[in-house]
Amino acid sequence: MTAQLPYYVYVVFLLTTLTTLLFLHFGFKKAECKHSNSALILSVCIGAWLFLIGTLALYDFFVDFDTIPPKLMFAVLPPCLVVIGSLFVAKSRAFILRIPITTLTYLHIIRIPIEIGLWWLFLAHWVPELLTFEGINYDILSGISAPFVAIFMVGLRSKVKYGAILWNLIALGMLVNIVTHAILSTPYSFQRFAFETPNVAVFYFPFIWLPSFIVPAVLFAHLTSLLQLFVKNEESI
Repeated sequence: MTAQLPYYVYVVFLLTTLTTLLFLHFGFKKAECKHSNSALILSVCIGAWLFLIGTLALYDFFVDFDTIPPKLMFAVLPPCLVVIGSLFVAKSRAFILRIPITTLTYLHIIRIPIEIGLWWLFLAHWVPELLTFEGINYDILSGISAPFVAIFMVGLRSKVKYGAILWNLIALGMLVNIVTHAILSTPYSFQRFAFETPNVAVFYFPFIWLPSFIVPAVLFAHLTSLLQLFVKNEESI
């Protein structure tokens, strides 16, 4: 079907997934109340989700382009619904408001290895050029700028609240842009782009974790940061 991938492509995606989980765990740990195991419970639940989705991918469960609804939906929708739902449930909302915004901002650094990984996948014909920084994917800029935003906009004593809001909105727009094109590049009946080289990497292990965990984690970081920036005053960011 496609070219064989070098081992380092798998290693980078596995390490990036682990790094994303560690960022979240650290943020959860900072947000949990005294004598609470919330961070551990949440991290174990995420680990179980990764194991389940990864196992299904290893058995080619998602490599079925004719089933309606698409099987990939079962890997993508649950985490996205959890992320969005957490913003509206009072108890979880109070919890995520305590996650340090600097941690949420630093998390976006993982977008750098992801974009490099996508480029490697393009070279092997697993994803179209459209989804790389040589195409219309500018997401790597969010990863490169994240440390500067974390330090100079939300990490210093004099914070740049509106600058942080603007950065989050722009970076969120970049995420929506690439996710939309990624969906419309998959070999389903609704495919609109990249017919010669469709987006097939996300159906296989470990790349299934990109839409089922990493993208929802990045979405969570943006939405939670924006919630904090709009709800909290500048001194408490």
